[in-house]
Amino acid sequence: MNESSLKIMNKSFNILDKRRAALLQDERTINLKERVKKIRTNAVDHLFCLVEKAQENLQNNGIEVVLAKDANEACEAIYQLVKDEDIIAKSKSNTAGEIQLTEYLESKDVKVLETDLGDRIVQFDESHPTHPIGPACHLNMEKIAEIVSRKLQKDVQAEPRAILDSVKKDIMEKISHIKVGITGANAVAAEDGSLLMVHNEGNISLLTMMDTHIILVGIDKIVPTLEDAVSVVKLETIYATGKTVPAYMNVVSSPSKTADIEQILLKDMYGAKRVILILLDNGRTKAHEENKECLWCIGCGACIVNCPVYTTLGPEFGYLRHLGGRGIVLSKYIDNDEVCFDSGLYKCTLCGQCTNECPVEIPTNKMFEELRGKSVKKGLYTQEHLKIKNTIKKSRSPFGKENK
Repeated sequence: MNESSLKIMNKSFNILDKRRAALLQDERTINLKERVKKIRTNAVDHLFCLVEKAQENLQNNGIEVVLAKDANEACEAIYQLVKDEDIIAKSKSNTAGEIQLTEYLESKDVKVLETDLGDRIVQFDESHPTHPIGPACHLNMEKIAEIVSRKLQKDVQAEPRAILDSVKKDIMEKISHIKVGITGANAVAAEDGSLLMVHNEGNISLLTMMDTHIILVGIDKIVPTLEDAVSVVKLETIYATGKTVPAYMNVVSSPSKTADIEQILLKDMYGAKRVILILLDNGRTKAHEENKECLWCIGCGACIVNCPVYTTLGPEFGYLRHLGGRGIVLSKYIDNDEVCFDSGLYKCTLCGQCTNECPVEIPTNKMFEELRGKSVKKGLYTQEHLKIKNTIKKSRSPFGKENK
């Protein structure tokens, strides 16, 4: 990322910091933090029981469930559902970014329409998202107007409303012909067989009304109840946007149905005829065995906003849509040790600022220390460290013989 983009990104982060400052000190937020930490740690501790319960209850509610062990299985399962479509619509989903779903589908000649404004701008720009909730934080208004003007082949003013209206018009013209919508989910309620999605733009509501609604979510997003899910997404919203609640909370528990005629259950009223959940493992089981704390994450992005490394390097410090230190830890289990090393394993300062900022206090720096120890044993370490090691061996000092 260039210096200009980093400057714009950090300016956006500072605005977010100021907007949420008072809210983070509110007693209700502090109490909510404690509640959500208990919810997340308990859910991760009992993850596989919850996966089994969620699958059973979701299917009982009429939602089709596909368990995908890795990115290839998830992408292929989704492709089989959409292969007869020319274009599908998609909302923001970091899990979709993790498995590189858009790239996979478009390599199979299925176009993907991003419906979130920030993601659509990043899609136009062919750049990398810089925040899980605000993907276009690295672009200023003039640059966005230039990108949108070029892609839409029209002159768009560098003014927020003009940009929004132009992108919205383009999306709405295309979406009217689309039959399949793909979304993520912020939380899955196992006991209720429900999926909870939060958004501010209203685009997820549009996608849930299409003939087929596909939901992609990692198994780590499962919590016991819908009440737990609401607590999690409320805290996520506070930390991610500086607001107490999002504009929309969509709860999906089944395909569209009605029983208004003599209580006879009829499917396919206004919403989706089919709801299919792709429940993704993709290394999460392995992470659970070795560093389950990295699965506590609620996806707010608070860890990167004041991270001294991320604010200096941007998405270079992270893995796909899992940005920052926690993403690097997760990359070991999703991918392998080499990818973890290349994603920034030795770039972290171990300052612990990410843990201080994290609403559920994920101990990322401690996980980094553990992973670095394992990395060294596998021969993965920086050349600078090797030089220091050899100098110490020769002179018993990291500074060489000339220094006593």
